[in-house]
Amino acid sequence: MESPIHIDESPIRLDRLRQRLPKWLQRFLPSGGGQADDEHGKAMFGFTVFLLSESVVFISFFMTYIALRLTTTPWLPPGVSGLEITKPAINTVVLVSSSFVIYFAERALKHRQLNKFRLLWLTTSAMGTYFLVGQAIEWSNLSFGLTTGLFGATFYLLTGFHGLHVLIGILLQILMLARSLIPGNYNSGHFGVSATSLFWHFVDVIWLILFSLLYLWQP
Repeated sequence: MESPIHIDESPIRLDRLRQRLPKWLQRFLPSGGGQADDEHGKAMFGFTVFLLSESVVFISFFMTYIALRLTTTPWLPPGVSGLEITKPAINTVVLVSSSFVIYFAERALKHRQLNKFRLLWLTTSAMGTYFLVGQAIEWSNLSFGLTTGLFGATFYLLTGFHGLHVLIGILLQILMLARSLIPGNYNSGHFGVSATSLFWHFVDVIWLILFSLLYLWQP
């Protein structure tokens, strides 16, 4: 029996747009006008829209930071010479590298290689935890606080908000790893894994922008 098709009444022809995208991007749009049984496609599209809304929040933070940075002189408070870059750079390499690890973890799951998936997935969580611990250590050694002018306020707000997203990503990964221990749980689909993977890529891209603004663009 053929799957029923919903009539696509949207002014944006998602089916045509989907065909023009690379295969790795096609999964973020539902197929056709939305097949009734295409739950994974619809869910991924909804989650992608959610991440786009999250990106608006981060973009507003970025634009505010840039405006304050350009209009506040001096930017650094008295007694503060700037941010040390070496250790944050190492943390950045670890976090960005975890995006490649989680990609291969998701591929392993698609090929029914559960043990390989679990190992790579757990490695991703460990790399994310390393990043958070490194950030906590950096915070504890800083010579300024949240109330140390706009410099301190924006630094802690931006890194803290991003760190919260990293923590959420790690918790989601732990949940997906636990679900993989349920026999046959991912046989019919793995939307949670795909969504968590996409969320992790989003978190990594946001950090690259933050690292450029906070650490590379210093007075």
